[in-house]
Amino acid sequence: MTYGRTVRASLVLGALAATLFFGPTLVHTAPGRKPITNEAEFKQAMKDLSNWGRWGQDDELGAANLITPAKRKAAAGLVKEGLAVSMEHPIFQEDVIDGSGHLERTVLSVRPTGASDKYAFTTSYHGSIFSHLDAVNCHMMMDGKGYNGRTWEEVQAANGCPKGSITALKDGVVTRGVLLDATLLPGKAPKGWLEPGTAVHYEDLETLEKLEHVKVSEGDVILLYTGRWKRRAAMGPWKTGDGVAGYHADVAYFLKERGVSFIAEDEWNDVSPTTFPATMGLPMHQLALVALGVSIFDNLDLERAVETARRLKRYEFMFSAAPLNIEKGMGSPLNPLAIF
Repeated sequence: MTYGRTVRASLVLGALAATLFFGPTLVHTAPGRKPITNEAEFKQAMKDLSNWGRWGQDDELGAANLITPAKRKAAAGLVKEGLAVSMEHPIFQEDVIDGSGHLERTVLSVRPTGASDKYAFTTSYHGSIFSHLDAVNCHMMMDGKGYNGRTWEEVQAANGCPKGSITALKDGVVTRGVLLDATLLPGKAPKGWLEPGTAVHYEDLETLEKLEHVKVSEGDVILLYTGRWKRRAAMGPWKTGDGVAGYHADVAYFLKERGVSFIAEDEWNDVSPTTFPATMGLPMHQLALVALGVSIFDNLDLERAVETARRLKRYEFMFSAAPLNIEKGMGSPLNPLAIF
């Protein structure tokens, strides 16, 4: 037997022994694209796409692990014009019909030497109007477990998120952002926005890559523009519970294949109605947060960012966002920036 054959045989025997003693090795390769049209296919996708254990059983970052120092340096190289654009929607200070709650701003004192005030949300910043980031763990669970197998009992006992809380991202998110303008999709946005209930599928993202001359890569944040705030300005607010445009669940296979670290949208990311049974909740949230460990930016205001991208004919930029450093927090309001 030649040396090469001896080595190959040893490797095969070693792998077989490892399987016998320790069980099958977890190999996190991207599965082939599959349809997600019913609850059975959704549950299979939860298994197929799982990143549990990929970065260790105590991992708290999830797919944010894919943002390496080299990725951050490359993202910084995308700054050409030096233009910084906020992607946070102004915080509502009164009740609106397209969301629940508002920020209460109270002036505490006004004196010749200065003034001060305090802020308080009347309800959770989670929901459909406040720009925020979901922590990778605790906020969304399936069958009582969140990303990497954290249980609801652990959360209850800790009175908060004991692992994978928002503090895991206290150093911020700096990486490449790719703005996917869904109003460019043929026939989907005749008025300049996607109508509520319009789903954006896996193949739509591939179409947008071609139209925008970009390619989503490992460690990216992808930001889906549906024209939500443009529609609101033109048509008035509507009850988002009646329907919103957003990602279809099959986009989860795209996230796995490309190694996406975060997703974002100008709505809450899941299309609604989802076409799935109401008991399933938000399938895209569950696939992203629970299975993939992909954190989610909800309710961003992408109007100025998309205007800038169109003018510059460039849909990639340096993305920067830093959540509040709140121990055991399950998310955070924040102000993400697109830096061109």
